[in-house]
This record gives sequence, structure tokens and C-alpha cells, in this order.
Amino acid sequence: MDDSSIDAAGALADPLRRRLYEFVVESGGEVGRAEAAQALGIQRTLAAHHLDRLAEAGLLETAHRRLNGREGPGAGRPAKLYRRADRELSVHLPPRDYGLAARVLAEAVERHGAEEALHAAAREEGRRIARGSAAESLEGLLRERGYEPEEVPGGEPGESCLRLRNCPFHALARDFPPLACGLNLELLRGVLEAAGEDGGRARLDPAAGRCCVVISKNKKD
Repeated sequence: MDDSSIDAAGALADPLRRRLYEFVVESGGEVGRAEAAQALGIQRTLAAHHLDRLAEAGLLETAHRRLNGREGPGAGRPAKLYRRADRELSVHLPPRDYGLAARVLAEAVERHGAEEALHAAAREEGRRIARGSAAESLEGLLRERGYEPEEVPGGEPGESCLRLRNCPFHALARDFPPLACGLNLELLRGVLEAAGEDGGRARLDPAAGRCCVVISKNKKD
């Protein structure tokens, strides 16, 4: 474990800072200082201080842009905006490298053509996760597993979709995209089966900045 991981974990130890981080993450995009201050009911200067500390720790990324869309003289100074950084934080003492084990296993599966067995195991694990969860809804279960679900309109009348803003297997998907996305798809299909989601369908719909799987749901009357 490097010092940056320790710094990041320390930055989240402050309760207010952790609430600010969660607010930025849940927004799913960029957040300004005034917006964050208003949401938490604190002064803008205090929000700015803690947001900057989170950025220094590598948990948030920053950008500067004029929110009113104006350019040139008199347009005002660009606002400082914050969004979740594209990094993973895992703190273990002593250090443990589960990512390395995952990469070795992924290499073995690809070399020996064991994708079918992997998919079967992932689907059964999805069923086990759903049966063991105390969550009262599919969305709650997905939040427990780190998917950050967001309901959006579907492509068909009466249909909604759960778009998953976070991929719990991001590092593996970056190095082994077909393998990791196939595993993820079958895992979520198993979750839907055991959770009793009638009409729920998990499908691949990869896009930048989110999970490769989308869950389509039929709206209930």
C-alpha cells in the first residue's frame, strides 16, 4: 500500500469531508462549491476547503469552467468544479494484492477457454448474493454491491432502466474487458433471477464512465 492510499483514507476520516465526497459521487457528474455548500447546509468557504482537501488526496478531480456559458471580457471567472476521480482505493494492513490474483486468474481463463465455466459460476454467485441480501429493493441490493444504480427512461413505452454509474470490477474490465463484462453480466443475471425481478433483463450496453451492464425493467401499474 502506497502513501497516497493512506492519505486518501485519512481524508475520508472527517465526517463532513466524507459527506461532501458522497454528495459528489451521488451527483454522477461535476459539482461546484456553492452547490455542495447548499446541499450540506454549510458555508461555501468551508465546502471549498474540504473539497480541495479531497482533491489533494486524489479522491476528486477538478476542472475550471464558466457555468453561464459566456466568454470574453466581463464573463467572470471560471468556477472550480469537482468530480469523482477515476481511481480505486483499497486499504489493507498489511498490504494485500487481490488485483494481481484477479489478473492471473483472468489470464488463465482466457488461455484455457474457460469462459463458460466462469459465467456459470458468476450466475450462481449472483443468486447467492441476492438470497443473502437484506435489501428491500433491487436498487438497494445494487447499492450494497457498489454499482450506484440510477433509474432512467427505457427505450420502450412503459420501460425503465437502471444505469449503473460504477463498475465494481473496473480494474479488471480495463485489462480484460470481454472477460470482466461477461462475468459481470452473468452475475447480475443471477441476481435478477434470485431477486424475483419479473421482466427484469440485464444486457450489455458499454459506455465511457459507467458499468457495461444496463438493467431494463417493465414499469408496474
